[in-house]
Amino acid sequence: MVNQVTLVGRLTRDPELKLTQAGTSVTNITLAVKRSYRNQAGEYEADFISCIFWNKAAEHIVHYCHKGLLIAIIGSIQTRNYENQEGKRIYVTEVAAEYFRFLEPKREEQLITI
Repeated sequence: MVNQVTLVGRLTRDPELKLTQAGTSVTNITLAVKRSYRNQAGEYEADFISCIFWNKAAEHIVHYCHKGLLIAIIGSIQTRNYENQEGKRIYVTEVAAEYFRFLEPKREEQLITI
């Protein structure tokens, strides 16, 4: 069976690094992915897709990426559920991202000088 996702889109906000209780690095991002067709008004709509990065990939996303940056990610779809404070079951579908690639050249202010 195959569960592989490739997405190209822009980050909707700056990523923030979090640590689990075990000390594992994790970050959640939302990727705005433009649809390949226009709506009735002639405009492109976007889907906002939740993605999660772990370990070094999470650290790199937080260090090198920012809101609006165009990136490609490769990962797999995962689902989970939990019970919220009101006792309601919440279902979550997200992309467990494994790799990412920059799709835009670095801006002048992003260049690292040594």
